[in-house]
Amino acid sequence: MLNFLIGTGRCGSTLVHDVIARHPDVSFVSNLDDRWRRASALVRPLNGIIYRRMPTSGFRKRLRPSEGYVALSREVSPTVVNPFRDLVSADATPWLANRLRIFFESRGATEPGRHFVHKFTLWPRASFLHEVFPEARFVHIVRDGRAVANSLLQMTWWSGHLGPSRWELGPLPDGYAQEWEREGRSLVHLAGIGWKLLMDAFEVTRTTVPSDLWFEVRYEDLLADPRKHMDMILEFLGLPWTKGFERGFARHEFSAGRADAFRKDLSREQLALLEYSLASHLHRYGYAT
Repeated sequence: MLNFLIGTGRCGSTLVHDVIARHPDVSFVSNLDDRWRRASALVRPLNGIIYRRMPTSGFRKRLRPSEGYVALSREVSPTVVNPFRDLVSADATPWLANRLRIFFESRGATEPGRHFVHKFTLWPRASFLHEVFPEARFVHIVRDGRAVANSLLQMTWWSGHLGPSRWELGPLPDGYAQEWEREGRSLVHLAGIGWKLLMDAFEVTRTTVPSDLWFEVRYEDLLADPRKHMDMILEFLGLPWTKGFERGFARHEFSAGRADAFRKDLSREQLALLEYSLASHLHRYGYAT
């Protein structure tokens, strides 16, 4: 069974992916798929076994769950990896859909009794993926937009400093473009608008996926009560809480220390601008301003 974790990026989806991959019944694309095509084909059947025996510290340099963007670009198409807008069902041409099916089938995503979990960030792609894999389930990880914007600003790969004409999200809609110009073209503001733009896409794509195939959880709630919310995610995916998973779960630390780091990382004026811009979106997801 194929399942997808989706989120805006910098939303906690990596932590969720890492923890779920500890389950004995879960398979995943690893970072070795990106590095060595031939070698990874030999290691794929052992990905989960090796990963689940590794400690949480230091494992990222060796083997870890991955979004597999290099492998996807190489074996499927760059279209799936870095589109300038969200992918929708109409983008699933027979050629592209077939290549995507082959990609996951070759990695055991259709093996009986197995659960294959893959993560996508930035655009949700859920409408597109649902068209190709109509039985797939989606877990959407939501995080406070102020925290996401603050984290993006600290990433070396974030291209927002180049402006919306050259970043990965394509041109801003007219309303957001006017808002950004009116408020002085702040990069902090632009990072927040990027989160807002992506959340708009998630809200649209959610209407195209049957409700029983969609589960949403806030990252902050997961940090506050990891066992409760991981149990809810496992139940949604049809995975039991086994002794093997309990051992893997116990290896991970869930720290709420960075949940509201944006309050000290940003100035009072920058935070006020973010809250002005994101207020309606934040309130819809239960975040106070």
